[in-house]
Amino acid sequence: MEGKIIFLFSILLLSVVSHSQNFDHKSAYDQLQTNGFPVGLLPENVVGYSLNTTTGDFVLNLDDHCQITLPPDNYLASYSTKITGKLLDRRIKELNGIRVRAFFQWWSITGIKSTEDDLVFEVGIASAKYKSKNFGAIPFCEGRKPRVASV
Repeated sequence: MEGKIIFLFSILLLSVVSHSQNFDHKSAYDQLQTNGFPVGLLPENVVGYSLNTTTGDFVLNLDDHCQITLPPDNYLASYSTKITGKLLDRRIKELNGIRVRAFFQWWSITGIKSTEDDLVFEVGIASAKYKSKNFGAIPFCEGRKPRVASV
């Protein structure tokens, strides 16, 4: 009987590990870089994330809403406390939780593509291209004291 319990526990553990998320203990910023993106896409208040390495589905948690000014055109961006999407090599799609203010209204950023030197932000059917080097530093949330990001 004890052998069957150990066997069932081993199967359960193997199942959990095969569907594991974030077992390599990389920070969210490291994970971005691994997939071809600069760290400056995420604000400094990330407190946790999970990533299904098989499907690319991710959930990113912030300790509070955050607003930053995006370089170089100084658009105001708003980050929700929960951001979801699908992270693939040099592409983020099905993105939810990041909005940008442009042309006197808020637009949801639905995807981001990374090329060698550029980032292409998708907003519905429209897109805008910016140099990746503009996003080399982790931005601080406006109106908050900076904190050290570690996740």
